[in-house]
Amino acid sequence: MAGTENLAYETNNSNGTNKPSLRAKIQAVGGFLTNMVLPNIGAFIAWGLLTALFIPSGWFPNEDLGSIVDPAIKYLLPLMLAITGGRMVAGQRGAVMGAIGAIGLIVGSDIPMFLGAMIIGPLGGWIIKKFDKLIENKIPAGFEMIVNNFSIGIIGFILMVISFYFIGPVIESANNFVIVAIEALVATGFLPLLSLINEPAKVLFLNNVIDQGIYYPLGMQETLEAGKSVYFTVASNPGAGLGLLLAFSVFGKKAAKRTAPGAIIIHFFGGIHELYFPYVLMKPLTIIAMIAGSMSGIAVFSLFDAGLVAGPSPGSIFSYLALTPRGNFLGIILGVLVAAVVSFIITSLILKFDKKGEDEEDLEGSIERSKSMKSEGKQVLGNVNHNDTDNISDKKINKISFVCDAGAGSSALGATTFRKRLKKADIADIEVKHYRIEDAPQDSDIIVVHKDLLDRARMAHNNKTIISIENYIDDPSLVKLVDELKND
Repeated sequence: MAGTENLAYETNNSNGTNKPSLRAKIQAVGGFLTNMVLPNIGAFIAWGLLTALFIPSGWFPNEDLGSIVDPAIKYLLPLMLAITGGRMVAGQRGAVMGAIGAIGLIVGSDIPMFLGAMIIGPLGGWIIKKFDKLIENKIPAGFEMIVNNFSIGIIGFILMVISFYFIGPVIESANNFVIVAIEALVATGFLPLLSLINEPAKVLFLNNVIDQGIYYPLGMQETLEAGKSVYFTVASNPGAGLGLLLAFSVFGKKAAKRTAPGAIIIHFFGGIHELYFPYVLMKPLTIIAMIAGSMSGIAVFSLFDAGLVAGPSPGSIFSYLALTPRGNFLGIILGVLVAAVVSFIITSLILKFDKKGEDEEDLEGSIERSKSMKSEGKQVLGNVNHNDTDNISDKKINKISFVCDAGAGSSALGATTFRKRLKKADIADIEVKHYRIEDAPQDSDIIVVHKDLLDRARMAHNNKTIISIENYIDDPSLVKLVDELKND
């Protein structure tokens, strides 16, 4: 591979030196929540459309079809979440346990048990998984079926009763406390202040903890009563990200200016918000623009009493329009536009008057700093220090896995783009796919992850070769990787 600067890779050690950060642990929780919700998003959207169309205030009021709304949100959706969560922990037996435990919560409470389902589902799976491990290789031949069936029946019965009398009331009380706190913000006009938490959390890949864990359950509850909810908009508004990327398209420099227009299309129309995260991380001061833009959008939504009927996933403008109920289009569209304008103006001012040198100003500056650190004996890729290095020339590369928080947004985009790069370089024998971080196959030769999710990738893939990047589309490290694969 002469003439090519070798890439540095992270190879996780099993000696305990790489302790996962608190942020990585929170990201993992958010990722787990996301992967309970994501497979069921279609059902949530179906319920949202049912609500928008057939409730008394909907587009086409229909008493018969509208009667499906209440049982669907009370039984169907929580059970689906619990089943998915249980299956993620312990397969089909975990799914059954999750459903049994969830029905106790559902019947024993007066509110839709989304949060409870996301707790009891994995808990049921964990309990049956531990039991199965305890009795492993201890069942007499011929008694396997009776032990398996009665064990899940008896343990599930106990969990169902405990859920009905104890777990359900506790979760309902916690849920009511959160509702009272957020409703107080709404009543006092301080709901936009949530952006102070939402926007920094998003660029640190912690958005799913907030969105799927808090806003979605609250939004579904409010939608059942009011036919819409502003909670679906407080963290998903694509307007602020649009404004930021537009500003980089006009006032950015070099790689940032070149890549921002493409990122706009994928962010605003495709709904993959991770595309603007690297721009904020590259120029941290722009988080002010994101907070101000998001605040402005929420203020407009609140002013017009606008909301959506379900969680927009992905957070695309198309999702927003599809889930907007009758009489709310003006408020929703203005909220998105105002967020974009405010974010654009503030980001433009920051980029226009920032007097820092280019090495701190654009994406290429990150590359130069990386090279400088490498020359000093610190092997760095994507501005992340590595413990150990090797070279792709040392082994045959058959599978490259792009990973992200949910495995359905930025990693899918990165994998698609990288496959095109390989095809252009006449490399056809390497499999490139995208996954949730924890789901990347064990036979992956290289795992590609955003640098802010690196700690979480370490937790999930010990002793795997990991490349950390800053941009899933145009990262210099991916360009170098293609060059090395081609030369190899």
